[in-house]
Amino acid sequence: APACSRVSPARLVRHALTLLPLLLIGAWAVADWHTVRDGAVRLASAHPGWLLAGLFFTCMGWVIAAVVRQGALPERLPPGLLLASQFAAGAANQVLPAGLGAHAVTLRFLQNRGIPLARATASLALYSLVKPIAKTAVLLAFLVAFPDLLHLGQLVPDERTLLMVAAGVTLGLVTAGVLVTVVRPLRRPLLRFLRTALTDARILHTRPSRVLALWGGAAATPLLQASVIASVGFALGLPLSWTQVVLAHLLASTAAGAVPAPGGIGPVDAALVFTMVTFGAPMGLAAATVIGYRVLTVWVPLLPGALVLSIMVQRKIL
Repeated sequence: APACSRVSPARLVRHALTLLPLLLIGAWAVADWHTVRDGAVRLASAHPGWLLAGLFFTCMGWVIAAVVRQGALPERLPPGLLLASQFAAGAANQVLPAGLGAHAVTLRFLQNRGIPLARATASLALYSLVKPIAKTAVLLAFLVAFPDLLHLGQLVPDERTLLMVAAGVTLGLVTAGVLVTVVRPLRRPLLRFLRTALTDARILHTRPSRVLALWGGAAATPLLQASVIASVGFALGLPLSWTQVVLAHLLASTAAGAVPAPGGIGPVDAALVFTMVTFGAPMGLAAATVIGYRVLTVWVPLLPGALVLSIMVQRKIL
């Protein structure tokens, strides 16, 4: 056979990876068609101005994600490609749970920019650590600033739930410690990773621009997400203030965010509806707001994000 007719396995794998996001989106759309249809019907009758505001805050979320990613790395990355990678990562994040899709895309992007694996992994770890810390700080600030808005008796978990959470965290830490102690091959790469992570964190925190990008961007992330929810809610006539929606989002994402689910869909949605109802929203309207929020932040950018992901894979940027 002529040489031009032969296709290398690497090229076949690359073409398969190019098409995989689109195939996964198609399968997911078929499986979750009712959500797409119900959300589209609700949004069709919503106020267009508020929906445009929600779309603006959604787009700003990708910008802030790129800012935080840059803040977690000492090396300077090309802003345009970094932003494109985060847009593509958003599509991948809806397929895999616990942010694994976004982390995988970002890790591939960083490696292709010449960042060593240990430093790229340390950057992802710092990003993952700073975001919940910053979100907790924002939540505490809102609780101090607006104590009258919170119905503590209905929203604070009971003792049994707190014990289960504490037991799960303890079990995870003990398991990790036992694995590192017993499995010797894990020690060296883990110690190398910890050294790199601590060194990079120290370097980053000597640069004010990186500190602002990392911590400021991480603190702005939940506020932007809540602003999308509030914009959709206002478009549908939700009788809650922006502050109430922000608190509802912070409480819901903090309480249910530990449950691994693609893009947080499922547990966080249920918790968000519950918290908004607790603040006084009708159940149907709260559910419609969450559905509209997911349509605006997941389904609307999903196909463009998958196309960007495929193009970046095809051009070997990822």
